[in-house]
Amino acid sequence: MLERGVGVSRVSWMSRVLLVAGFVLAALNLRPALAGISPVLDEIMDDLGLSAAGGGAITTVMVVCLGVLGPLAPLLARRFGLDRTLMAGLLILAAGVALRGTGSVPALYAGAAVAGTAIAVMNVAMPGVVKQHFPTRVGPFTAIYVSGLVLGAAVASGSVVPIERATGLGWREVTAMTAIPALAAAALWLPQALRRPARPKVAPRPFALLLRSRVTWYVTVYMGLQSLTFYIMLAWIPTIFKDAGLPADQAGYMLSLTNLAQVAATLTVPVLAGRARSQVPYVTAATLLTIAGYLGVLIAPAALPWLWMIVLGVGQGASIALALLIITLRAPDPVSVTALSAVAQSVGYTLAALGPLLIGALHQLSGGWTLPLLAGIGACGLQLAAGFLAGRPVAPSGAGESRPAEGSPSLA
Repeated sequence: MLERGVGVSRVSWMSRVLLVAGFVLAALNLRPALAGISPVLDEIMDDLGLSAAGGGAITTVMVVCLGVLGPLAPLLARRFGLDRTLMAGLLILAAGVALRGTGSVPALYAGAAVAGTAIAVMNVAMPGVVKQHFPTRVGPFTAIYVSGLVLGAAVASGSVVPIERATGLGWREVTAMTAIPALAAAALWLPQALRRPARPKVAPRPFALLLRSRVTWYVTVYMGLQSLTFYIMLAWIPTIFKDAGLPADQAGYMLSLTNLAQVAATLTVPVLAGRARSQVPYVTAATLLTIAGYLGVLIAPAALPWLWMIVLGVGQGASIALALLIITLRAPDPVSVTALSAVAQSVGYTLAALGPLLIGALHQLSGGWTLPLLAGIGACGLQLAAGFLAGRPVAPSGAGESRPAEGSPSLA
C-alpha cells in the first residue's frame, strides 16, 4: 500500500510539473509570431517587392484577427473544453507561421491570418485556463503567464536577426522557426488535452447575461484603453526620440528598455493585487506611472529618456497584468472567464488598433508631438476612470459580496 501511495504521489507530481511547464511554454508563444516580423520586415519587403503599406499589412492582418476572432475561443471551449482549445491554438499557430515562411505573397498573408487566429483564441483562453487549473492561485499564475507573454515578445524581437546572421538562413526559415516552440508547448500540453473535459461545477452564465452586466463593459473599456495607450507608445517611441535628437540606435534601445521594464511589473503586481479585495489602488498606481512616463517624454524627451522608459514600462506592464487579472477575477467559472475574456480582448484590441493611427494623424496635423502626447495623456485619464470602475469589488445580484479564494468578487 505504501509503495502504491508513493507511486501515485510521483505520478501526481509529474502531472503537475507537465501542467505548469506546458502552461508557461504556451504563454511564451503568445507574441513571438507578432514580434518576430518587424526586425526582418525590410528583408521581406525587398524580397517580395512589397510596398511599405504591404509590409505593414502583415502585422495589421494579425492584429485584426486578435480583435475580430477572439469570440471563437468561448465557442470552442464550450464544445471541446479549454485544454483542447489551447492545444488546437498551439498547433494552428505552428501551421500558420510555417505557411507564412513558405515565401509567396499569398502564403505570407494567409499564414499571418492563420497565426493571428490561433493567437486570438489562445489570448482569450488563457485567463480561463488559469481559473480552471489554478483557482486558488489566480494572482501568481496570471503573473507567470503575462510575464511569459512579455518575455516571448522581447526574446523574439531580439533574437531573429542574430539567429539569421549566425546560421546564414533567410527570413523565411528564421520566422518559420517560431513553429518549434509552439510544437514543444503542444507536446507538453498533450496530457491535459487528452483528459476528458471536466463538467463545470455550476452552470455557466448565459452570454447575453454577460453582455448586460455593467462590470463586463467596465472591464472591456479598461482593457481597451490600457491597450490603446500601450500601442501608441509601441508604435511611436523610436520616432519621438529620433525627432528629439537621439541617434536611431539609442531610440530603438529605449523601446527595448521599456519592454524589459514591464517584466518586473508583470511578475509582481498580479500576485499582490490578486490577494486584495479591491484592485483600485493598483490600477491607480499603474495608470499614474503611465501618465508620468508620457509627461517625461512630452516635457524632456532627450534629458532622461531611460528614466521615462522605465517608469512607462512599469506602468504599462502593471496595467496589462491588472487587466488580465481582473478578467479572471470578475467571472465565477472558467467558461464565464473565457466569455468575458473574449468580449474584453476583442473590443479592446479593436480599440487599441485605432491608437497609433489617430496619434499619427494628430502628428501630421500639428507638425509636432505635443498634441499627440497630450491626447495620449487624456486617454490615460479615461483609462484611470475605467480602471476604477473595473477594479472595485462587485456584489453578486441578490446577495451580499462573495469572496472567492483570491479575494475577488464575481460578475453581477
